[in-house]
Formats: sequence, C-alpha cells, structure tokens
Amino acid sequence: MLSLFTDPMNIVKMAVVMVIAYLLGSLNIAIIVTKAFTGKDIRTMGSGNGGFTNVMRSVGTTAGIITFIGDFLKCVIAVVIGGLLFSTMNTTLEQAELIGYGKYLAGMCCFLGHIFPVYFGFKGGKGVVTVAALLAVINPIIFGIAVATFLVMFLCTKIVSISSIVSGVVIIISTFFVTYFYNYKTAGKVPFEYVVTVTIMTFVICGSVIAKHHANIVRLIHGEEKKLTLKKKTPKGENS
Repeated sequence: MLSLFTDPMNIVKMAVVMVIAYLLGSLNIAIIVTKAFTGKDIRTMGSGNGGFTNVMRSVGTTAGIITFIGDFLKCVIAVVIGGLLFSTMNTTLEQAELIGYGKYLAGMCCFLGHIFPVYFGFKGGKGVVTVAALLAVINPIIFGIAVATFLVMFLCTKIVSISSIVSGVVIIISTFFVTYFYNYKTAGKVPFEYVVTVTIMTFVICGSVIAKHHANIVRLIHGEEKKLTLKKKTPKGENS
C-alpha cells in the first residue's frame, strides 16, 4: 500500500476521492427530505438523529424510504468514483487490491460526511445505510451476511438500534474472514496486507456506527428503547 504514495499524482487523486466522497456524504438526505415534507429539521424531531429511522418514525414511511434510497445512492456513487480514480493510479499494486482501497477510502469518507455533514453544522446521522451501501458495492457476500443479521435481529426485537449494533459487530468479523478465506486464500487476488488494512478500516467505520448509538445503548440497558412503528405522512399544518 505504501507504493501508492511514491507518485505525487496518486496523492492528488487520493485527495480528490476523499473530498468528493466527503461532500457527497454531507448531503444529509434525512434533513433535506424532512424539510421538504414538513418544513422542519429532523434533528429537532423524535430522537434528534439525522437518519432514515428517525424520518420513518417521525415523518412517515414515504419520507423514510426516500431517505434510505438517497443515503444509499450517495455512497454507491462515492464508492464507484473511488474505485475508478484509484484504478488509474501509477503503482505496482494489482488492480483488484488498488480498486478495493479506493472503494473503502471513498466509503469511509462518505460515512464521515454523513455523520459530520459540512452543510449542516457537522451534525448528521449514524451512517448505517452508508455502511450498507459500501458493502453492497465492494463485497456482496459481506453485504448479504450483514442484511441477514439485521433482518433476523429486527424480526426478533423490532428495534433498529440493536439490529444495527449487532450487524456492525458481525460486519467487522465477517470482513476479516471473507476477505482472508475468499479474496486472499481462495481467489488469491489480494495480499494479506489488504486483508489487514480493510479489516482495520471496517473496524473504524463500524466502531464509529456503534459509538454513535451510545444513547440507544443506554436506553437498551434500561429497557427504554422504542420499537419501530411506522407513521403516515402528516399534511402540513395538521397537528402543528
């Protein structure tokens, strides 16, 4: 990976990927959609979180679905751009490894933009959908494991926070094992250094997601965390 820094143009492309991904991530769809539907700031409603779960609960199902799709797509776009720009770098690394680094770096910066959006006072969401989008593009196997874990937990508890937290832990573990046994041992497309690097990056991302759920963890411990109930969109001016 250190060979990426031997060419100044590589560093420039890295910086471009990071800036584009961060700015895309800063487009907090929850805030934008809620403003369009209600004229209010989602961060002053419900749990105060700028994410799709709070939109779903506080604004309505339609707004929540739009938020989910928007948050998902912005990360997909960022990750694709990261992979494309990294693929043009001058380095001795194999293309699979190089593109993988680009996608993970872009996903991490998009995630940071989502939770610390420059356009909205650096107060955003928790990044669950952003992580899902990153996995969907870069490793469908881990994405499938994460989705299955989330669904099983949600069906058992009806609580999004505990489902997200458990999924985060599973993603970290599965990233190492899938990358090691499939990408490194079986396919042989990447070196062990890649396995370690992406596992560390995944740990940072998912660890941050879990940390952002600190208030939810406290409520879970005290048995006060609410289950997800869907709310129909309330017309403007009604009950206000």
